[in-house]
This record gives sequence, structure tokens and C-alpha cells, in this order.
Amino acid sequence: MKESKLREILVSYERKRDKAESDLEIRKKDVYNQIPEIKNIDDEVSKIGLKLTKLVLSNPSNKDEILLQSKEKMAELRSKKEFLLKQYKVPDWYLDVQYNCNICNDRGFLKNGNKCNCLKQEIINDAYKMSNLSRVLDSQNFSTLDTSIFSKEKISASNVSPYENILEIISIAELFIMHFDKDNGENLLFYGDTGLGKTFMCNCIAKELLDKGYLVIYQTAFKMFEIIEDYKFKNSDSHISKDNYENLFDCDLLIIDDLGTELTNSFTNSELFNIINTRLLSGKKTIISTNLSPMQLGSEYAQRIFSRVFDRFKMVKFIGKDLRWENKK
Repeated sequence: MKESKLREILVSYERKRDKAESDLEIRKKDVYNQIPEIKNIDDEVSKIGLKLTKLVLSNPSNKDEILLQSKEKMAELRSKKEFLLKQYKVPDWYLDVQYNCNICNDRGFLKNGNKCNCLKQEIINDAYKMSNLSRVLDSQNFSTLDTSIFSKEKISASNVSPYENILEIISIAELFIMHFDKDNGENLLFYGDTGLGKTFMCNCIAKELLDKGYLVIYQTAFKMFEIIEDYKFKNSDSHISKDNYENLFDCDLLIIDDLGTELTNSFTNSELFNIINTRLLSGKKTIISTNLSPMQLGSEYAQRIFSRVFDRFKMVKFIGKDLRWENKK
């Protein structure tokens, strides 16, 4: 990543920290206005901290006794404060700084100097032009998933209704998220016709795992092969394109959407096998979404890809009518 872009991201982190701290001050003033005794307690706690240093310096022989008394007084004040906050029904978090990332406190770096996963994800979002992903995930996630739009009429071919089908898929997705950190070799292949909710479900899973701090790359197959071509052939910026290429192998979850919409040839077949096989061998998880049926996948892609996917991916079929078309009507 270019230094200028990294600086821009780190400046945005500084703004996040400033806002979190500013919001806390606003909440504090609100509480102090409604419960003045809370301010008195906070002021007293601050005074104890200042007095403690002076007392220890002036009476070093009584250090342990002074510390014990101070701890007891602080505990008494904290208990009193907690009682008042509960009495006035103030939420537990209200007087704490609410950072976007509680791991690095919106600094982007951990105490050991390593990048926090949230910063790594910001860099990935920029590199893969995923900057709009957060806006998409705000509207497409489990909390906005409306199962009532799925028909409860059974489809004769499967003897299952689209409503029953989506409930089963939600269960599969939730288990995938719950056991994501386990080395269980679970990967998902979503298949079915256009407009049945495959991309929406991918977004639901991406949102949950991003919120848990995992690194997620979400790309259409077409865009993914563009990234690979940039690295393999164009080399416009070898350092950046190499990072983008390697992230496809290293991210915690790779979501390949719309497989089958790209131009398939020996190059794409070879690279797709390389990505899938390498991720399988390293225990990294992958979700593939496609409008193609298993039979079509078998005829479109090399046999070794077909066997890898059907051996190591859980097949998840979406059924029903095109929801986007139905909603328009």
C-alpha cells in the first residue's frame, strides 16, 4: 500500500478516537447534570489518586497501610457509583469510551507494534475496492433478513418450500460462523438461480465475521481474476499487486461471488485450482456463490477443481423464484 494511503487511513483512525472520546464527554455531562452526585464521586476518586502519591512520598514506612486505605475508599466510591447508575438505569457502557475496535482502541496497531486486524481489513478494503462493503453490510445482514418474503408453497421437485429452504440455510450459515475458528475443513458452495438470496447470505456471513475481527475478502470471480492478471502479467506496481494476490490465499475467509460469470480458460482454471487447493491445505475457509448447477460446474471447470469443490465444500442449494423480480411486481 502507498504510504499516502496508509497515512490517510491512520488519520481516519485518529478521527475515530477523537469522536469516541468527545462522545464520552457529552455522555458524562449528561449524567453529571442528571445525577450531580456522580460528578462528586468522580472528583473524589481523582483527588484520592493525587493524594496517594503525596502520602506515600511523605510516609514511605506506612506505604502498605496507605495503599490499603486508598483501595478500600476507592472500592467504596465505585460501589456507590454503581448503585446510583443502576438506580437511574444508566447503561453499563455509558461512561466508558466506545471505540470502534476494542482490541486496539482505534489506534490501528497493537501494543507489540503489529497491525491490528481492523487496520489490515481497512487496507484490504481499499486494495480490493471494497470500501462500499460496510454500507452494503449495513443493509444486508442477519438483522435485516426478512424470511417472510420467501414463499411457503412447497416446490414439487424438492418437496420443500423456499421458506423452509432459507431457514435451513440460515442454520447452516450460523453454524459456519459459530465454528469458524475450528479446524474442521468446512467450506460452502451456494448454488441456485439468480435472485434467490445467495449474495445476501454471503453478506450476512461476511458481516458477522468482520465484526468478530476476522479478515474477509469478498470479490466477484471476474474481479478476482483481474487481480491475478494484474500480478501475473501487468506488474504496474509489483509490490501492491503482489500483496493483493497473496491476500487471496492468506485472508481468513475468501468469498468468491458469481463464479461462472468470468471467461473460463486454461489460465482461470489453473489459478482457481491454485487458490482453492492452497487454502484447503492451509486450513483457510472459502465460500463460493454461483448460478451454475453442479452439472454445469463440472462441465465448465477442470476435473481437479470439480473434485476438490465437491469433496471439500458443503453444497447449499437455494430454491424458489427470483425475489428481486417478485418484489418489483
